Amino acid sequence: MTPDPGSESPESTEPPEADRLRELLRTPAYRKLLIFSALIGIPISLAAFGFLVGLHELEHVIWADLPKAWGWDTPPAWWPLPLLAVAGLVVGLVVTHLPGAGGHIPAYGLQAGGASAAALPGVIIAAAASLPLGAVLGPEAPLIALGAGLAMLFRQLVRAPATPQSTALLYSAGAAAAIAAIFGNPLIAAVLLIEVAGVGGPQLFIVMLPALLSSGVGAVVFTGFGRWTGLETGSLTVHFPTSPPRLDTGDVVWSIALAAGVGALLHLVIIGGRLTVVFVAGSPLVRTVTCAVAAGGCAALYAVITGRTPVEVASSGQATLAGLAADPHAWGVGALLAVLLFKSAAYALCLGSLRGGLVFPALFLGAAAGVLLAPLPGLGVIPGVAVGMAAASAATLRLPVSSVALVVLVLGNSETIPVVILASVTSFITAELLPKGPSTATHLPRDKAAARRPQEKTAGGA
Repeated sequence: MTPDPGSESPESTEPPEADRLRELLRTPAYRKLLIFSALIGIPISLAAFGFLVGLHELEHVIWADLPKAWGWDTPPAWWPLPLLAVAGLVVGLVVTHLPGAGGHIPAYGLQAGGASAAALPGVIIAAAASLPLGAVLGPEAPLIALGAGLAMLFRQLVRAPATPQSTALLYSAGAAAAIAAIFGNPLIAAVLLIEVAGVGGPQLFIVMLPALLSSGVGAVVFTGFGRWTGLETGSLTVHFPTSPPRLDTGDVVWSIALAAGVGALLHLVIIGGRLTVVFVAGSPLVRTVTCAVAAGGCAALYAVITGRTPVEVASSGQATLAGLAADPHAWGVGALLAVLLFKSAAYALCLGSLRGGLVFPALFLGAAAGVLLAPLPGLGVIPGVAVGMAAASAATLRLPVSSVALVVLVLGNSETIPVVILASVTSFITAELLPKGPSTATHLPRDKAAARRPQEKTAGGA
């Protein structure tokens, strides 16, 4: 007798993946792995916190306390040159003499593999030399390597069995515990690691891009009609007492154009970073120093031309971004154009020579572009900054969902989410359709190239 399709039990309609998940959760080995991941999250988070505090304090001493002790209110124009020369020398020595070459090359995006306990000393030394001394890079990539390397070290200490699956899971757990320290939000760390690890492969992006884009367009429509008519559809939202900016047609139209432009600009910067990798590979020690000093020269020239502090070009841009957002009118058109030019050049040089992450300088460049173009009819500063940051992040990381989540977290403004989504998708597509730079595996050390090939199209692999 043929069963009636309408009489099937709910369990029979579940996909096979649901059964596999339940079977996995019943496995003692997997439950032990979950407990172990929770336990190692404590020391890894503490280590990441200490690492970030150390970098911050050292940067403050070098860029604030020392100049003031020697009679300057702000660092003189030449200040970045000797600092970045030292950074280049230390990183060059790490790359040529220590296991792991100081971590992955930032010009090729965040990576989901390759960290080991043996590479930890080189990662820490290279980051400590690069970031406080003025490298135009952020701390997120060293944090990922630190968390993943510590997870591998703890596994060795307890002599836990090593399988490909457990290695991948522990790597992600350790990296997420560390990266949450810099973004201050575990959700961002989880979303970032999902995209960096390439869970689902290219199919993830094939599915997510239309979904992300349609959700952004839908939000614009619902928000617009809700305000135009005064009607409410009912939604799960949290209302803040402050008045949010109201998006209009100008914001939406300009967000697409601005995102395409910022995406193209940041893509060129990434290609410049990869060309720098090609240059450095010929003589890692000498040419790393050369590129680092050239990045310092960009900061010095900016200070001479504009009369502003060189720290606005040197360093990650995290503190400068806060100042830009707090008082965007303190920056004239000339200063904004100069910082975009010189910081982009220094960023490209550091991406291919020193060690760090891509996120913070990209966010600053996107925000600066947004402030520069904010006077366009119907745009405004807050939507311009939001669009610029989302576009820059998506173009550099090639992680559109993470870019949206990150910018929304940074801005703390849910009203700009629709244009942030549109900007992220537009920039991602623009960067993906533009010509690629030099091949990733061609210029990486052999061990890194082998680890990188399976994930070439994830984690920022333009």
